[in-house]
Amino acid sequence: MSLSYEPTSSAALKQLSSLEKPLSPLKPLPDLDKKEIARYGKHLLLPEVGLDGQKRLKNARVLIVGAGGLGAPCALYLAAAGVGIIGIVDSDEVELSNLQRQIIHREADIKRAKALSAGERMKSLNSLIEIKTHITRLDSTNAAEILGQYDLVIDGSDNFPTRYLLNDAAAFLDLPLVYGSVHQFEGQASVFWASKGPCYRCLYPTPPGPGVAPSCGETGVLGVLPGLIGCVEAAEAIKLIVGGAKSLVGRLLILDAWLMEFTDMELEKDPDCPLCGPKRTIFSFIDYEQFCDLDEPPELRAPGLTPLELQKRLKEGPPIKIIDIREPYERDLIKFFGALESAFVDLISHRSQLDPKVEAIVVCKVGRKSLFAIRALKKAGYEGNLLNLKGGTQAWAKEFNLEE
Repeated sequence: MSLSYEPTSSAALKQLSSLEKPLSPLKPLPDLDKKEIARYGKHLLLPEVGLDGQKRLKNARVLIVGAGGLGAPCALYLAAAGVGIIGIVDSDEVELSNLQRQIIHREADIKRAKALSAGERMKSLNSLIEIKTHITRLDSTNAAEILGQYDLVIDGSDNFPTRYLLNDAAAFLDLPLVYGSVHQFEGQASVFWASKGPCYRCLYPTPPGPGVAPSCGETGVLGVLPGLIGCVEAAEAIKLIVGGAKSLVGRLLILDAWLMEFTDMELEKDPDCPLCGPKRTIFSFIDYEQFCDLDEPPELRAPGLTPLELQKRLKEGPPIKIIDIREPYERDLIKFFGALESAFVDLISHRSQLDPKVEAIVVCKVGRKSLFAIRALKKAGYEGNLLNLKGGTQAWAKEFNLEE
């Protein structure tokens, strides 16, 4: 499969209509049977959609990457809308903490593959559509093969390597990429289509440094927010398939759900973009983990213990002190007795409670913030040996079948 495309000139871009043409079908549009006509009647009443638009939805092949907070509402609405083939990519299993926002899953789905859980729920909502499940982690080795089966890609991921990978793969295959992201109370949505407008790299040329943009697991997210952004993504996908609407190509929609304020920003192609600019330098997939600097830089690296190793130390010695920097409500779920409990911001002032002669291990929820705590303690002059709990209390809960 050839993974290349020619960037569109800025002059040509200005001549593009603000109303998108429908995605080109790969075959003649299918007819609708009586059951489908009855089911999608409210769409057929809309002149902007009508019979032809519903046929295009039936003919469409859409890939949703991530069956989590963003993917859940998006998948349900695309299934309800009658998108003919919907693919779901996700390698994770359903956890109890997911149910606060990932409404496609149920309590009975805990510990099941998210892709299977989502696929079954979509099929139960609409038996007339086809579901493809990809229970795998999307990476450079399989992205072209998986994305190449679809007409449009929806980003429901929650990490930077996947976002940049999807952006590059979509550009190589000339596919529209419907983008969404959420953090605490703020959400963003756009459509990146390198041959028609800016790509994700035009907006974010490089990912933020380690610790600058913590995950939802570290900072939380208002449960309804992914639902709002996921619905925007579904709407954009439907509009791109049907055609004739103004899409988010070249625009960034920002939502502050706490203030309920929407901001619509105009985006332009970056002439220096290494992927879609005139002097592009990216022609193939890169190492996205390294590009996003997920490996701890030297100043953050610290030896660590797995949950099993820590449990053994606590039972058999030698003595080890636990420094718990989680939030108070998180400590109520999993308690480490005898630990130094301290908020991250107060940790330096509490270091006098530690004996440098006793090895200590820093504990947080996912094992990331604890690395920054170790660096902060060392910079403050703490001379004791500090370890990190690998994977944080999430890994601890999974290892010992605890609810977190």
